[in-house]
Amino acid sequence: NIHDPNLPPPMSETIQPLDAAAAALQPIISVLMQTSHPGNIGSAARALKTMGLSQLRLVAPYRFPDPEATALASGADDLLESVQIFDELGGALADARLVFGSSDRRRGIRMLEIEPREFAKLALDAAAIGPVAVLYGTERTGLTNEELERCQYLVTIPASPGYSSLNLASAVQVLSYELRVEALQRSGQVSAAE
Repeated sequence: NIHDPNLPPPMSETIQPLDAAAAALQPIISVLMQTSHPGNIGSAARALKTMGLSQLRLVAPYRFPDPEATALASGADDLLESVQIFDELGGALADARLVFGSSDRRRGIRMLEIEPREFAKLALDAAAIGPVAVLYGTERTGLTNEELERCQYLVTIPASPGYSSLNLASAVQVLSYELRVEALQRSGQVSAAE
């Protein structure tokens, strides 16, 4: 079997197995708390899939499964089909060795507060050893004090102080993007300057 060097390599030679970035992201679990709008579940699934994340857990969602979630997932149906649903937060976090809470509200709780880039580094370091959870609160109120107490770190997205309330799926997209960029840098697929 001789290959002409002037032609592109055969498809079998260009298909890559699961890349290093995808493998690094696999242990990351996104957990949505009591999501009230099914469209946010679908949009969050889409955000996760576009960044190479594949684990989504829901804690007591108000309406799921729902056609609106499927419509807004826009091709991330496989994530919706594999979603794990829990009645309580403890079950959703049971296997996580480290939990990050995403919120713009501190609510008087003393905890380590970090920004998304630092979060991505810490999350991927921990994910090399075992599952890591990223916890997102409800659309209306975010995470409660009790939910935040289950987290080791509070991740805050540095939004405009004049209007800092991100949509749930937007917050998922921002943190998932930071995870992906960090995973790509670690695998050598993208440089830190890009």
